[in-house]
Amino acid sequence: MLLTTTLCLAAAAALINFWLALRCGQVRAREKISIGTGGHDLLERRMRAQLNFAENTPWVLALCGLIELAGKGGTWLPIVGALYMIGRVAHGLGMDGGSLEKGRGLGVMITMLTQLGLAVVGVLVATGHM
Repeated sequence: MLLTTTLCLAAAAALINFWLALRCGQVRAREKISIGTGGHDLLERRMRAQLNFAENTPWVLALCGLIELAGKGGTWLPIVGALYMIGRVAHGLGMDGGSLEKGRGLGVMITMLTQLGLAVVGVLVATGHM
């Protein structure tokens, strides 16, 4: 069984991770910081955004893959996955502060709701209630 939704979400996640890493690299190059943050606030914020992405995304991808493998993904799973990815971009931009700072809170909310919702669906699927 080809896990089309999960594969597309993993590809999107790889691109977002690349973008988050590139944003860190831009600050590193401009400020000549090789290791760590060098006490630079923007670099620390961008590094945290990437790490936060790396901490949360494997859980979402695993749950999506297992739900899809169980044949319960339907048409809702790609929508949930896309919203999650949009939320992670909003979070990454929001971590810079300034006019996009609201994206951080939005991204956190979307991330938490996505993980909670997928976990509940996972339990329902595993117990035969869905």
